[in-house]
Amino acid sequence: MTDDTPPQKELPLAAPKRRPRKPSTAVVVAPAPDRKRIALRWAGRIIGGIAAFYMVLILLFSVVPPPINLYQLGEVWRLGGIEKDWVSIDDMAPEMPRSAVAAEDANFCLHWGFDMKAIREAVEEGSTRGASTISQQVVKNVFLWHGRSWLRKAMEAAMTPVVELFWSKSRILEVYLNVAEFGTGVFGVQAAAQHHFGVDARDLTPTQAARLAAVLPDPQNRDAGNPSSFVRRRTRSIMGGAATIAADGRADCFEE
Repeated sequence: MTDDTPPQKELPLAAPKRRPRKPSTAVVVAPAPDRKRIALRWAGRIIGGIAAFYMVLILLFSVVPPPINLYQLGEVWRLGGIEKDWVSIDDMAPEMPRSAVAAEDANFCLHWGFDMKAIREAVEEGSTRGASTISQQVVKNVFLWHGRSWLRKAMEAAMTPVVELFWSKSRILEVYLNVAEFGTGVFGVQAAAQHHFGVDARDLTPTQAARLAAVLPDPQNRDAGNPSSFVRRRTRSIMGGAATIAADGRADCFEE
């Protein structure tokens, strides 16, 4: 090769051939569901549904008479039938509501569902006797069930202020006097007045009204139509209490 020979151009190197990638065989694992979160979500839905159900009932029964309750259904099954007849509070002798309040909840017009003074006294005595207000009894009788379970007590405590909020005191007392038991299988003052005295609720005398109120704590063992000496003494005490709350204004909330 001479100096006159032109230089040869360098050829570019060929790019290395890439091998085709094999499809990945890795399995993508989805994150495991949070079971605790799901359980809490469903629990919240269930509790919310129950609360909504009872809220509808509370609003409905603020104007419509409750047709029947769980305890009454149990008595229908046990006895084969019950006596009950709804009557407006305006069609009751005025002594009947007063007697019931005097017997069961003298501070009915002064509290918002819970008589804190009575509760404190009951706690100090180591008993719950006398601490349950008429409002609490209405919640138990109309919406819940009888018994001493903590679940029932918790639901009663939650629902009582709601009933007090949406119902008037007069309505609470009216419902109470129509669902309370006044004898085995005898519910409400109209049925009780007919059963024990052969009169309508509007025609009850002060003594008869006080006798009916006297059996309220233990209606299956006390008889308003054939009162024991204890019931007679209790009747006199209730008559005095009814006159007192009428005089000092503690009956004003349901006698407006």
